Amino acid sequence: MSSLTTSSEGENSTPRFVVGSRDDETEFLGSNMKTDETDFFEADEEEESPPERQIVVGICAMTKKSKSKPMTQILERLCKFEYITVVIMGEDVILNEPVENWPSCDCLISFHSKGFPLDKAVAYAKLCKPFLINDLDMQYYIQDRREVYRILQEEGIDLPRYAVLNRDPDRPEECNLVEGEDHVEVNGAVFPKPFVEKPVSAEDHNVYIYYPTSAGGGSQRLFRKIGSRSSVYSPESSVRKTGSYIYEEFMPTDGTDVKVYTVGPDYAHAEARKSPALDGKVERDSEGKEIRYPVMLTAMEKLVARKVCVAFKQTVCGFDLLRANGHSFVCDVNGFSFVKNSMKYYDDCAKILGNIIMRELAPQFHIPWSIPTEAEDIPIVPTTSGTMMELRCVIAVIRHGDRTPKQKMKMEVKHPRFFELFEKYDGYKTGKLKLKKPEQLQEVLDIARQLVVELGTHSDCEIEERKSKLEQLKSVLEMYGHFSGINRKVQLTYLPHGHPKAANEDEEAHQESSPSLLLVLKWGGELTPAGRVQAEELGRAFRCMYPGGQGDYAGFPGCGLLRLHSTYRHDLKIYASDEGRVQMTAAAFAKGLLALEGELTPILVQMVKSANMNGLLDSDSDSLSSCQHRVKARLREIMQKDAEFCEEDYEKLAPTGSASLLNSMTFIQNPVEVCNQVFTLIENLTSQIRKRLEDPKSADLQLYHSETLELMLQRWSKLERDFRMKNGRYDISKIPDIYDCIKYDVQHNCALKLEGTTELFKLSKALADVIIPQ
Repeated sequence: MSSLTTSSEGENSTPRFVVGSRDDETEFLGSNMKTDETDFFEADEEEESPPERQIVVGICAMTKKSKSKPMTQILERLCKFEYITVVIMGEDVILNEPVENWPSCDCLISFHSKGFPLDKAVAYAKLCKPFLINDLDMQYYIQDRREVYRILQEEGIDLPRYAVLNRDPDRPEECNLVEGEDHVEVNGAVFPKPFVEKPVSAEDHNVYIYYPTSAGGGSQRLFRKIGSRSSVYSPESSVRKTGSYIYEEFMPTDGTDVKVYTVGPDYAHAEARKSPALDGKVERDSEGKEIRYPVMLTAMEKLVARKVCVAFKQTVCGFDLLRANGHSFVCDVNGFSFVKNSMKYYDDCAKILGNIIMRELAPQFHIPWSIPTEAEDIPIVPTTSGTMMELRCVIAVIRHGDRTPKQKMKMEVKHPRFFELFEKYDGYKTGKLKLKKPEQLQEVLDIARQLVVELGTHSDCEIEERKSKLEQLKSVLEMYGHFSGINRKVQLTYLPHGHPKAANEDEEAHQESSPSLLLVLKWGGELTPAGRVQAEELGRAFRCMYPGGQGDYAGFPGCGLLRLHSTYRHDLKIYASDEGRVQMTAAAFAKGLLALEGELTPILVQMVKSANMNGLLDSDSDSLSSCQHRVKARLREIMQKDAEFCEEDYEKLAPTGSASLLNSMTFIQNPVEVCNQVFTLIENLTSQIRKRLEDPKSADLQLYHSETLELMLQRWSKLERDFRMKNGRYDISKIPDIYDCIKYDVQHNCALKLEGTTELFKLSKALADVIIPQ
């Protein structure tokens, strides 16, 4: 290729730029880019402007890198800039030809990887003086972890506490290592286990983590991914005795590492992956790619990304962040690297690189081009005072999505195994115990299974627990075939004199009873698949509230908000209470809002803050509860009158004239009569379910969300027992539960074709519309 004249201006500068975000309708890839038809500089009047010519961008890297999918995708987009031509230098040329024979270029994208002749690339840059996207001299430092840490420290960037152990015969004073059973002392600095041992060469990926004896000792050995493994556990607890290392404290990161990719100082894409230190199993998707999850960076992390990019003079730069104890620490700087499999990132990256190159070189080549800087549409709204305002903030308070009915069962237990479990988890300290972890629930299930077996084999055995209750405990804990602390919990309360019995229930009631435990099993109330879809759809709808990109961008609308998100120009916070259904709704909402992919769990971990929700709402709970008691008393009084609603009732129940309340009261007329009808319909429903259970065809019938007919029957039988009290009056506090259950069954179990469900839904909804809002 013939040699081209090059410019010496702009060498080694780190570009700053503004990305015009209002370019969704301008095709990003160059030829249709909006341009200012005037030149940057006016030419001398006597001389004609020299003809415009192409800016040649040279790619100088090993073939594996220069022909990789991300590089190919980005270069294809970069070529769409009208005045940019890309030349990829062949590996044979780079390795075997003198730099004088390398193709000439105006802008050089070059970076070190295994086998790359960095010295030759530096010589070429001195010879041709192209504009460098990534500084080459700094790439020597990036290969040495000691230099990387030194630069990070000089820039005031947080990194883990560390010490360097240099095994250099010329400098023996730098190699002072004292190893204890549970710590290591490096040049006077003590690192208790767990600590990390990293080779000083950044090319050496054999990083070891050493564990304390209290956790079982040994070490986790990390290495460059081989197939589906990235680390392996070893029983070896002693540090390596040859080679130079950095020793640093281990950061507890909840099992995720954050990878950050900059494109210039003002743009970074971040994603999380499972930490290789966790179990060494690489999570891969159906296409065999490592699963990664998009992440939002905090304001401090955005500043860190900028500092790393500028300090190392690498426009395109990858580095690793550890989020631990409320802080973020940089633990590795990798230099030139791209995000994989993100079309949006490829678009953004090529656009930014193109803008940097054009801004730097267009003036001296007399190319009529100006960086697109149109502001985004600022959302302006008319106000009552007639002035215009800018949208500053959107706050949404959102209820969780569709969920299964919430249920609970109580039973008194006296078996020694329950007491052993109570003692094992320190129940005697407070007299109460909450078991939610999978291994704890498994222990309860093991006890229930053993007792059910013993009751079945020895009819005369001394087990006081009721068999039906034990069987229910077993069947609920066996649901779904696995445990998740989100959807089931067991509470145990110590009863020093056993459960108090009513006098007519048992002749021995007055005698002192032996201690027992009250076991309360709670389940249900979890987000259904339909609930997840609702939340995700809502997130997608929310995405479209911000202008910019309402058109179809990369296959989805609402790109304006995503642009804000990925370029840090907004601050999104999602809070959720600690209830599982609320957490999963928040994660599904975030998934839809931010166009994320994959499972909800990692999105939940990264995106959703658990908050004490009481702290987010202004509430004086004491005054609230007394008011609630008064409201409940009034509701009970009016809803238990066996007469039609009178004018006074309307005034008491609907003082604001709420349409839904008035409509429901008109529909109900006599509340006790409606409760009678509801009770009859529930009785009818339970008898229909019992008949179904007796039918052999229904033996393996699976209802929505893995519920069985037995569980459905237990749910309705409990409401049947609790709704009509022994004195014949109705417990109106059960109406919300009845409405909840029938609404769920009408929506999800309509295939059962049970009679009377529509009528039960209508009546219970009318009652619920009066009771729930109040």
